Amino acid sequence: MKKLLLFLTFAFISSFNSYSQIAFEKGYFINDNDKRTDCLIENVDWKNTPVEFKYKLSTGHDIMSANTKTVKEFAVYGQNKFIRALVKIDRSDKRIELMSKEKNPVFNEETLFLQVLLEGKAMLFLFDDGTIRRFFYKTNDSEIKQLVCKPYLVDDDYSIAYNNYFREQLYIDLKCETIGQKEYEKLSYRKSDLKKIFLKYNQCNGSDEVVDFESKEKRDLFNLNIRPRYNSSLASIDYALSESGDFEFDFRSNYFALGVEAEFIMPFNKNRWSLIVEPTYQHFKDEKSVANSDFVGGKIFGKIDYKSIELPISVRRYFFVNDAFKIFTNASLVLDFSSNSKINFTRNDGSTINSLKISSGTSLGIGLGCKLKDRYSIEVRYLTPRGLVNEYSNWNSSYSTVSLIAGYSFF
Repeated sequence: MKKLLLFLTFAFISSFNSYSQIAFEKGYFINDNDKRTDCLIENVDWKNTPVEFKYKLSTGHDIMSANTKTVKEFAVYGQNKFIRALVKIDRSDKRIELMSKEKNPVFNEETLFLQVLLEGKAMLFLFDDGTIRRFFYKTNDSEIKQLVCKPYLVDDDYSIAYNNYFREQLYIDLKCETIGQKEYEKLSYRKSDLKKIFLKYNQCNGSDEVVDFESKEKRDLFNLNIRPRYNSSLASIDYALSESGDFEFDFRSNYFALGVEAEFIMPFNKNRWSLIVEPTYQHFKDEKSVANSDFVGGKIFGKIDYKSIELPISVRRYFFVNDAFKIFTNASLVLDFSSNSKINFTRNDGSTINSLKISSGTSLGIGLGCKLKDRYSIEVRYLTPRGLVNEYSNWNSSYSTVSLIAGYSFF
């Protein structure tokens, strides 16, 4: 199993170095001289608003980069569009320990790329750098302005209030007879709600060419997989019985287990990240004896019967080799719920020395695998040692596993 893990690690590193991980797709950019260049843009399906982008003039050309210093607009056809804008932006922090008591926004002038969400007589933009999320808008020939929604502290006991001036802004600038005042009053500072009001305004004002620039690409956002596996596990138990020293048991077993994996694909970065919950039933059994002169017969017999549901909660990252084949890595937090599980120690005549109830702890996991045609997968996973008899202060224990996991995706 260890040799297989090393082999797959080497294969992963080789593939990572040999293949482009993000596709270059058809797009364009416009420079400061209003020259439009058709090219191939590295489409990372931006979760956060980019500060720069990479492109190739055509297949086989060198990769180049550009930013707000030289480019005023760029887009990936049919998916995302960004424009450069000099805007006044409020970067007030929403974290309560850093939140201001100032109700009004504190604007700074910055040159940024903004993502175009809707284009028409009224346009909606987004800026999101991972720490703040701000919406901007523009009507006709007006300047681009931030929609203001600011949390602030109202007193010393950390009560939070909100300056929701964005509702007033839209009521003034996007007023239309088909939009009731209540719609503005109930509006939330969310992309879906804001898009609805902008669409309604554009339709009300006869804008025939309203363009939604967000990707319409159909996404597979959930996978359910059956995951049988072959486990190789080691359980070590030791205790100081007398002055003559410790006795230690190393239980080892190779056995089959079965898991069901629910995978939730994150809607950004072209389906390269996912969150996973994978309940897995495992049953570890072994018997052995060790020599010990403190007992008549000179031996101690140990027997472990360990049944549990492991619950790995994982983050997965995919690396695409081609349209049909991809490599992935997992990092997991593994919870374990044991049931009717014991470790028994007996003398040569069968009488009990001790009987321990298994109450296991948590462990970490790391996995490396590959997936074919979004249907079949294979993975090698290592679970770090976790305790088995944590309720017994005088006992030391650890349990670790290497697994070879096959997978089949139902949908």
